[in-house]
Amino acid sequence: MQIDIGITEKDRKKIAEGLSKLLADTYTLYLKTHNFHWNVTGPMFNTLHLMFEAQYNELALAVDLVAERIRSLGFPAPGTYSEYAKLSSIPEPKGVPKAEKMIEELVAGQEAVVRTARAIFPAAEKARDEATADLLTQRIQLHEKTAWMLRSLLEK
Repeated sequence: MQIDIGITEKDRKKIAEGLSKLLADTYTLYLKTHNFHWNVTGPMFNTLHLMFEAQYNELALAVDLVAERIRSLGFPAPGTYSEYAKLSSIPEPKGVPKAEKMIEELVAGQEAVVRTARAIFPAAEKARDEATADLLTQRIQLHEKTAWMLRSLLEK
C-alpha cells in the first residue's frame, strides 16, 4: 500500500538513509558501552559499572525508536553487524582499555551520535518531517548531556 504522509518518497528515502547511520552509530555505541560495563576495573569500578549500565539500557531503547521511525517512513531498518560496520562512524575499541580511556572513547562516541543526528536535520526540516525532527532533538539532547557527564569524570 502506498504511503501518503505528506512527505515525498525521495525525501523519506533521504531521511531514512540518515536515520540508518544514526541507528548504526547508536547500536555501535550500545555495544561499546555494554563491553565497557562488563570489563571496567579500577577505583571507580562501581560508579562506572552502574553508569555504563544505565547508558547501555537507554541506548537499547533508542535503537528501537530509531528503527521504528525508519520503518514508519517506509524503508527497511538495517539490523546486521556488517551493515552497522559500513554505516557507523564509531570505531570499535582495541582490546580492553583502562577506565579513563573507556570514558574518553564513550565521550567520543556520544559526540559522534550527536553529529550524525545533527546531519539529518536539514533533510527532515526541508520535508517538514516534524516526527523525525522531534526524535533527533531528543537524541541530541540526551547524548550531549551524557557526553558532559562523562567528560566531568575526567576533570582533575
